[in-house]
Amino acid sequence: MAKYIISCLAGKYRVKWSPDGEQGIKNAVVTIPDIIISDVMMPGKDGFELCEILKKEERTSHIPIILLTAKATETDRIEGLSHGADAYLTKPFNKEELFVRLEQLIKIRRQLQEKYSKVDISITRKAEPTGEERFLKRAIEVIEKYLDEPKLNGAMLAENLNMSESQLYRKLKALGRKSTSLFIRGIRLLIARRLLETGNLNISEVAYTCGFNDPSWFSRAFKKEFGIPPSAFRK
Repeated sequence: MAKYIISCLAGKYRVKWSPDGEQGIKNAVVTIPDIIISDVMMPGKDGFELCEILKKEERTSHIPIILLTAKATETDRIEGLSHGADAYLTKPFNKEELFVRLEQLIKIRRQLQEKYSKVDISITRKAEPTGEERFLKRAIEVIEKYLDEPKLNGAMLAENLNMSESQLYRKLKALGRKSTSLFIRGIRLLIARRLLETGNLNISEVAYTCGFNDPSWFSRAFKKEFGIPPSAFRK
């Protein structure tokens, strides 16, 4: 079955295969794939366990998962979905159906990327955040903690989130299509805009407060991000 799926996807997708559920979980955490296709019946961890573990793991919670099974009853399908699966296909399945499912999930992921590419710091005050929003909330809180530290970078943020730098980069790219450095800068600028709108600091003071050690560079970055210069808020 794995060989058949790989042959179907070859040429359109880059595929990494794992021989069992335990290895699949390890590979998913390390590589942060765009999508996962898993059989339900596997040695080690079965598909339900794989799905539940990866959906609870902060590094992989955003990854869409398709479960494959020979069981076609409504009860079995509901069980798969209850473990966090995003789609459920019964074997044998049609190749075209698999591609439709993949394209649907990729479309949904792109819509979420568009949403989270415009993430606002107000996300930290949401009463019932989603898994993705909880992750972004933690990341923003770390940036706020080190806000006036110009040396805050991807390595520091990843360490504070208990992730590797590459895992953090892939997670942020998957969520909002931004690199770690652009994400950090974007949050700095959002906080700077809030300070300019509500505070009494001048532009240079806001720049230093938000970790920019060059007010001129801050002004250029601010205008690029928001389309207006910081002087529009503060003379």
